[in-house]
Amino acid sequence: MSDNRQPVNHTHLPIQTILLSPSTHSVGFVYLRAILFPMERILKGIYAEKRPDYFEQPRLEMIGLLPTESRRILEVGCGAGAFGAAVKSRLKAEYWGIEPDPGAADLASDRIDRVLCGLFSEGLELPRDHFDCIIFNDVLEHLVDPELALTYAKRLLCKGGVVVASIPNICHFPTLWRLVIHGDWEYTERGILDKTHLRFFTRRSIHRLFESTGYGVDTLEGIDPFYEMVPADRQAWRYYRYISRLPSPKVKDMRYLRFSVRATAT
Repeated sequence: MSDNRQPVNHTHLPIQTILLSPSTHSVGFVYLRAILFPMERILKGIYAEKRPDYFEQPRLEMIGLLPTESRRILEVGCGAGAFGAAVKSRLKAEYWGIEPDPGAADLASDRIDRVLCGLFSEGLELPRDHFDCIIFNDVLEHLVDPELALTYAKRLLCKGGVVVASIPNICHFPTLWRLVIHGDWEYTERGILDKTHLRFFTRRSIHRLFESTGYGVDTLEGIDPFYEMVPADRQAWRYYRYISRLPSPKVKDMRYLRFSVRATAT
């Protein structure tokens, strides 16, 4: 680790910055007093209940999407820094991370160059036109307004900068099987129906999300096929073998747990 590593910046704002619904786009980032809507306190409480390994996902399958010439990278939701450490072992890049959970942020500060503890918002005062690549690994689905987050990310990117993201697939076959056949929609500690997920996506809606916020989609691929979140998924995959014979790309997409995307700011 380099000697110029920055300590964790625990941002405590008397007025909390939150991302609101699409109906508030005309006013951008809106500030509400913590006494009226303590969003940061609520989120930190929820993530504090997560097991430590929740923040230790290396996600090595995503490294190939990063531009090899990247010199300044920002990861939103960096967890304990496992992915950042893997990237730094391969690329000579200055690596920043944002993480709302203080414990995970402290761990990340030993692995990457600079960590900001807080929500991804203008309140962190990140440098504009600074980053070659911004990463959202399984993060956009946790946000109230991912459109506004991507719009903000554009202002932080250098000319020609890219966003790399992985996003859970709500059309994952076992999830649809439990909903359609068993009439069940049960939130869990992790996975597609993680209890901290606020938004849900398909391949088409991911493409629309990026195009509508001013990005050109370079790649959009399914990853983690035939993944079993729980033992019951094995039976669902047996039934999928019959459905997969249908000549539709949408049926093929049902085999993927997530989609990976790389998009260039236009």
